[in-house]
Amino acid sequence: MKLMYINGEFTKGKAQGEIEVTNPATEEVLNSVPRGNAEDVESAVQSGKEAFKSWRKMGANERTNLLHEVASKVKSHNEELVHLLTLEEGKPISENEEELEWVANTFDYYAELGRHDRGRVIPPGEHSQFNFILREPYGVVGCIVPWNFPLLLMAWKVAPALAAGNTVIIKPSEMTPLTALYMAEHCFDHLPAGVVNVVTGFGAEAGEPLAKHADVPVIAFTGSLATGQRIASHAAPMMKKLHLELGGKDATVIAEDADPELAAKAVAYAALINAGQVCTSTERVYIPKPKAKQFTEAIVEHVKSLRLGPGLESTTDVGPMIGDSYRAKIESHVEEARARGAKVLTGGQRPKNLSKGWYYEPTVLTGVDHTMLIMREETFGPAVPLMEYTSFEQAIDLVNDSPYGLGAVLLSEDPKKIKMFFEDVKAGTIWINDPLTDNYAGPFGGMKYSGGARELGIEGLDQFRETKHVHWDFNFEDKSYWFPYGRE
Repeated sequence: MKLMYINGEFTKGKAQGEIEVTNPATEEVLNSVPRGNAEDVESAVQSGKEAFKSWRKMGANERTNLLHEVASKVKSHNEELVHLLTLEEGKPISENEEELEWVANTFDYYAELGRHDRGRVIPPGEHSQFNFILREPYGVVGCIVPWNFPLLLMAWKVAPALAAGNTVIIKPSEMTPLTALYMAEHCFDHLPAGVVNVVTGFGAEAGEPLAKHADVPVIAFTGSLATGQRIASHAAPMMKKLHLELGGKDATVIAEDADPELAAKAVAYAALINAGQVCTSTERVYIPKPKAKQFTEAIVEHVKSLRLGPGLESTTDVGPMIGDSYRAKIESHVEEARARGAKVLTGGQRPKNLSKGWYYEPTVLTGVDHTMLIMREETFGPAVPLMEYTSFEQAIDLVNDSPYGLGAVLLSEDPKKIKMFFEDVKAGTIWINDPLTDNYAGPFGGMKYSGGARELGIEGLDQFRETKHVHWDFNFEDKSYWFPYGRE
């Protein structure tokens, strides 16, 4: 069993029982972790509170060096982390190599950004006054991390939170806790005790006590809308700062001028990376009616060429899904669409040559519309539903016809269409011809039901800093506007 990390030590804590961690490619048990509970959360919170007293006052140069050391250790343990991540999460090695590169670079990025500024000076109202703005850390930050990018989405929260002077409690998904504990052992071990804590457990038993704790003023969460709404209901009475990224139903629009072969590759990557288990996965594809046949044939041909298999095999393009219940969801979406008249052009079933593991064939459907679940609800699986449009304005209306607004993709070289798209589409990130590519300095986050949090960039740092205005008058003297009124 791998133990939790609280106050700089590995411990079973007060856990009653353990949680088995399973390889989604083989269904074999990899290891187990403690089934943490509210008592373990309490220990971690008290550890974080105590560490915050000194961490928040640490000089910027020292804190920067410590965060750079995290990045350095991630790089030195890259091979082990990539291997372990592939075992417990399932993505192909190449995708996990990219995830680890992002983890290291995110800590390096925020190490420097954290000492760049602490606020600003503003012009005073009078000559004797000095006015300035401070951005200060909140305290203990609860970081509830999902399973699909367990290290990247952890880093996007933990790095800016630490750089801002907060301490953190990481609650990894019960399906992918091993890499977070490896990070604690090998990459966070030089940090002062209590600055980083890792509590393992189920959401109801460990995540919920963290969200409810009065001494945790910030909750940073990536996951489902339903869980985000539950966290918000717990946080509201205490006026906590919420940092919520709640998924999406992202769309790709292929314009008439797009090259069919390039469009096919772009759509397949956007829809099928990590077996479609990405909050920004393309889950709706809109194609122009006059060229629908051409684009459809190109996409189907390219998707058929992709290789399904275990992430550890270098030839694998698409790995397994994380669990049987997640596979059951895409199966239900595909079958519901088929029953309503949609046609499956490729895929649409479990592979016959892989008896173990939670695999589902990359699937392309046509004849879909917005009455179907696969075009309305988050599928989170390897599906590419294609719907025709008759005008570019209609395509934009279809993109916006969703309660989610995380991201959207346009494939086109027409500047008028591009401008119309990024101005009129309601989404936090707009990708033109380069889907799902992020920028360390560019804020990532959604609109509408996708949540209003922002990760990366200066905006990502400011999510973990609260603002204080200091008004200082050098002259302590009687003011003419003080009581009593009416004096000469």
